[in-house]
Amino acid sequence: MKRTIFKGGKMFALAAALLCSTAALGSTYAYADTAQDQAAQAAAQGQAAEQAFVPAVSGQITSCKITGDKQNIEIGFNSSGDAAGTDGKIYIFEMQPFEDEIGSRRDYAASAAALGSTSVTIPLNLGTPQDRLYSRFMLAVYDGADFLPVSKPHYITNPEIVAKNQEAFKDPLTKKGLNIEIDMLSDAFDLGVKHVTTNIAFSQIMGTGITYDYDGVTYNFNKAVVDAYDETISALSGKGMTVTVILLNDWNPNTPDLIYPGTQKNSNAFYYMFNAQTENGFEQTKAIASFLADHYSGKNPNYGKVSNWIIGNEINNQQWNYMGSTDLTTYVKAYQKAFRVIYTAIKSTNANDRVYFSLDYNWMNEIDGKLKYGGKQIVDSFNSIANTEGQMEWGLAYHPYPCPMTEPEFWDDPQSTGLFTNDFNSPVINFANLNVLTDYFVQDTLRTPSGHVRHIILTEQGFTSYSPTRGNIPEIQAAAYAYSYYLVDSNPYIDAYTVSRQVDAPSEAKDGLKFGLWECDMNQPNLIVATKRKKIWQVFRDIDKKNATLEATEFAKPIIGISKWSDVVPDFKWRNLEN
Repeated sequence: MKRTIFKGGKMFALAAALLCSTAALGSTYAYADTAQDQAAQAAAQGQAAEQAFVPAVSGQITSCKITGDKQNIEIGFNSSGDAAGTDGKIYIFEMQPFEDEIGSRRDYAASAAALGSTSVTIPLNLGTPQDRLYSRFMLAVYDGADFLPVSKPHYITNPEIVAKNQEAFKDPLTKKGLNIEIDMLSDAFDLGVKHVTTNIAFSQIMGTGITYDYDGVTYNFNKAVVDAYDETISALSGKGMTVTVILLNDWNPNTPDLIYPGTQKNSNAFYYMFNAQTENGFEQTKAIASFLADHYSGKNPNYGKVSNWIIGNEINNQQWNYMGSTDLTTYVKAYQKAFRVIYTAIKSTNANDRVYFSLDYNWMNEIDGKLKYGGKQIVDSFNSIANTEGQMEWGLAYHPYPCPMTEPEFWDDPQSTGLFTNDFNSPVINFANLNVLTDYFVQDTLRTPSGHVRHIILTEQGFTSYSPTRGNIPEIQAAAYAYSYYLVDSNPYIDAYTVSRQVDAPSEAKDGLKFGLWECDMNQPNLIVATKRKKIWQVFRDIDKKNATLEATEFAKPIIGISKWSDVVPDFKWRNLEN
């Protein structure tokens, strides 16, 4: 993280000229001219009407699923209205994600009688150049000349049914997570870390050394880069940690097709919008995603296992997912199109992997409607589009840093900033009002198609041990972590909580942001070298241990101003152990 409709009406002008004449011949000619004009106008209007025929049929695809035999797709749909001017049928067209119009096509996939509810079954063609796994489908009618769309497009909603890997998701024993330094794995083991995250730069996968065949096309990927990721991911998952990968679309002039079309490099942007808008972009994106999902499926311990996938970072701020100034709906549609491609690649490989998008804490704050959007706006728009085009089992990766990040006492944020409320339109949501986030997701409108509350993980947050006005405050940092962890641990709708730094980063520490469990060597500004444990280290180690947690956090009560944790933590997990 680093947050009138003008309805135009037609104008009609009526002019009448009465010409008086004693010449009957002149009067006859006047009437003849008028009749000819009227006939010409009627013919023109008829031609225009014919050219602009608008079908009075409307349709909706209600279901689009791979059948139990994994060989076909069953598409359920209905249509209603007046079929006059058509041949009385509904046609189903297959469209690729990058295709927006039927145009002059005639190659419909199936047809049925219009006006009513029915379903059709067509081949899936999985793993062939004619693979329909990523396709979307649209209903159309035929007016004798053209096929005209009468529905919104709809995608397959159960790609997981064809996955070779059907193993259940392995939930860790606790929610405790940490972004670790790979050369400090032993320290992570001592700390009892259960969740870890790592980044993968999308473009870096392209290269040489690995050949990968997908849907009849051979792709070449960078073996040296993949080997480096293998070393990290296998080391983490091999020790029983749940690995979350954040896929980031970096700018690389050698892979222009991975960037959303028309996007210009921007000095303020760290990463860019994924591209499923063009054919090349779609093909490369699905191939990379499929390769990564297969490679990190857990089938080879030397590669490791990725369980959670986050597509981009903090997408409510284009600094992290840049495509250029645009309105919310256009932005979310572009993002979701690419998200769905990656989601489908992952879920069709590993049925129970989880796929998320990421938001910072600006729930309804720092909104300009062009480059920055409210997190709530993103959630609502994403969910609305998916409701129309086919729902997914998407989840949320959220970053509830304190506000501002330069002070650790999040419990004071509402009073000090005025940016917090306990309703769904709160400008900011962080640990001070975290229940607002989960209360929002408990609503029926946001639940998965199966009725479950969507998965929420907290994948980047931390508390500084330094204050610009008070200097070093390691005990307040530790108290903030203890309080926040208890809030998360006692909330049944949050699956994981990952602290952003194992060790302070010099680049952040110089600005007073010391989020680590360890201090760092500021004399080595280009490296992250641990020097000394902070108070938070011991609290982190013991926070999820039944026999040690309350003792480890006792020091924090007077700092926060409480006598019992259950007074400030709803449904406190360890309340039965409190005196």
